[in-house]
Amino acid sequence: MRSISSFADRRALCDAPSRRAFLRDSAMGLGSVALAHLLGSEGLLSADSGSGRKARVDLRARPGHFTPQARSVILLFQNGGPSQMDLFDPKPELQRRDGQVYAEKVEVLQPGNSDRLMSSPFPFKKHGQCGMELSDRLPHLGSIADDLCLVRSMYTENNNHPQALRLFLTGKIFPGRPTLGAWVSYALGTENQNLPAFVALRDPKGYNSGSSLNWDSGWLPAVYRGTEFQSQGSPVLNLHSAVELPAGAQQADLNLLARLNEEHARRFPLEGDLEARIRHYELAARMQLSAERALDLTSETEATQKLYGMDKPPTADYGKRCLMARRLVESGVRFVHIEAPIRTPWDSHSNLKQGIEEIAMKVDQPAAALITDLKQRGLLESTIVVWTGEFGRLPVSQNGNGRDHNRNAFGLFVAGGGFKKGCIHGATDDFGYRAVDGRVSCPDFMATLLNQLGLDHEQLTYSHNGREETLTDPAVTRARVADELLA
Repeated sequence: MRSISSFADRRALCDAPSRRAFLRDSAMGLGSVALAHLLGSEGLLSADSGSGRKARVDLRARPGHFTPQARSVILLFQNGGPSQMDLFDPKPELQRRDGQVYAEKVEVLQPGNSDRLMSSPFPFKKHGQCGMELSDRLPHLGSIADDLCLVRSMYTENNNHPQALRLFLTGKIFPGRPTLGAWVSYALGTENQNLPAFVALRDPKGYNSGSSLNWDSGWLPAVYRGTEFQSQGSPVLNLHSAVELPAGAQQADLNLLARLNEEHARRFPLEGDLEARIRHYELAARMQLSAERALDLTSETEATQKLYGMDKPPTADYGKRCLMARRLVESGVRFVHIEAPIRTPWDSHSNLKQGIEEIAMKVDQPAAALITDLKQRGLLESTIVVWTGEFGRLPVSQNGNGRDHNRNAFGLFVAGGGFKKGCIHGATDDFGYRAVDGRVSCPDFMATLLNQLGLDHEQLTYSHNGREETLTDPAVTRARVADELLA
């Protein structure tokens, strides 16, 4: 039995400010990455898998189910739904029949849709030895066509943004599920214990559709959630004090904390929790400092920064985030999710020509630079780069000069990680409305991506509410590895 005085001591200790509050109030905020990591490592995050067994909550590097082709992923998510027939799926018949009535009844989401076909305002050009035809709005991606695998035959299940976003990122249209990056970090951990496994880089001006749910961990332990890094100011939130401290104040705080730790250790010599907690907080501090070092772009050459377009206002921000992504995977981060510029004109319900010109100018050069830079550094074969939206657009006009959402066909680029190079896979019908040849579903693509990371999508499971959950739910979706995309 423990003594009454021991309980009294504990009660007094409980009434004192908590360690977390002390650290926060003394301007030593650890930030979401540090808290998630250290609390997960200590088992303080919810880890109830619904099956009665304790789930793992650490980020230690783990092997996959078999030898991987790649070790990391950079997802360039083009929120809004890029128009396939205006970017990478030319349709001569659509051009010839501009303004004519489309015989097939299309699914629509918003009002203002007509039954008239609308041609693309952009000319297409063949690129590379593979002869990949791309819009003149994507000249930089065209310049690396022989490094790209273009999938023209993607399709999804819903033509509304929230549901389609969730389907591509979580495998289902329903909310509350873990995202792809969370599954990868749960399965493989991180190769650098001073950095998180999963990082999200959003537009510093705000969030796109889906907000931070686009990198959520759902019912997986919170340690696997994507950690937001900033592309403006300090990359890690709460690393530095919000107000300037007097000289010596922080060191005085640390000294006081050390004395409190020593006193606690003296009073409870048989308990090792405090020492373990101290080690985790030290690790959190190292994690934050490592993040700042990894994302210090001043060490990059002027030529590299110009490659990403950081010398020009239209491309500077997206280019910076793409360069940050390269440095993160170079440092051992497993998954980086980059959001498209906020208020994206990919969502082309009207003024399609102007909108695509604006957004393509912002993302084309940085995306191509990322793939080029990874290749030059010998990192492309071990890194999968994906350029995609959540769905495509309709071949008929909306509001006279736009296109509504289309779940039946969209396209994406993928490079590196053992995917075919200079490959144009699949086809849509003559008007780009429906994928007809070599169809690839979102769960198929997820299964293929996991396969390249050495993961079997059927074996990667997590027990939740009595069910063995997977990312792809193959029993329902019939998801398969699309071997035809692989080298």
